[in-house]
Amino acid sequence: MNPAVTHSQAKSDPGLRRDDGPRRDDGPRRDDGRRRDDGPRRDDGPRRDDGVHADAAASAVRLHDAAKTYRTGDVEVPALRGITLDIPYHRFSMVVGASGSGKSTLLNLIGCIDAPTRGTVEVCGVNVGALEDDALADFRAKNIGFIFQTFSLVPVLSAYENVEYPLVLVGMREAERRERTNEVLEAVGLRAHAHRRPNELSGGQRQRVAIARALVKAPQVVLADEPTANLDSETGASIIELMKRVQAQSRTTFVFATHDPQLMSHADETFLIRDGRLVEQRHERSAP
Repeated sequence: MNPAVTHSQAKSDPGLRRDDGPRRDDGPRRDDGRRRDDGPRRDDGPRRDDGVHADAAASAVRLHDAAKTYRTGDVEVPALRGITLDIPYHRFSMVVGASGSGKSTLLNLIGCIDAPTRGTVEVCGVNVGALEDDALADFRAKNIGFIFQTFSLVPVLSAYENVEYPLVLVGMREAERRERTNEVLEAVGLRAHAHRRPNELSGGQRQRVAIARALVKAPQVVLADEPTANLDSETGASIIELMKRVQAQSRTTFVFATHDPQLMSHADETFLIRDGRLVEQRHERSAP
């Protein structure tokens, strides 16, 4: 997976600074016209960037009869053959299956990297297949984080710069970028290594940088493609515990494609893909 959002696109995309319409009136105002502060407001759960509660949609991810066929010359290669599934918010969900079963293709559809040949893909209540290219890139940049098997860090950037980069793409101001970047590096235990480049870090540390990068923009959904595949079992276990802890704190929805039994043992639900079809769905833990 390789989200195609360039820095220049992010800066020029008016969608990053869109006005989503009139703002609501959140309550009574004082006689001088200023809003009265009746105390701290409750946190009713995560919101999308347009102000809609994430929980207003039925599922974080919903696919209906989603299929993907690739064409090579005159040959059509079906990768997914009509997948229908729902993933609730705030879950740790696993997509499992043999190599070539369609796991990565499914994550590509959810991550707005590929469009379905037929059917619908909804993420956070948005039918992403109906979005134009710029709006799709904007939605992906703001709402979806990615963790890759091979880390996919920029080798000439430090850990800090790798984590900060998604915030640069969405046009966040420097002071806020600095605060958010340092916060997530602290959360993954790498604040002391912030200025090291990837080749100066261990495999486990590089994956921690990748996790911090995925989480820095507070996405609704994080997609992880074999995140423990290149790690030894001890390091993999520590990375899994880190992701579980961060998921519980941030209430982000994690969706994994994996072969790792250790990671699969932590699943809230498991989706088994075989030959591009969903053949089994198991709910390991009840939704809260």
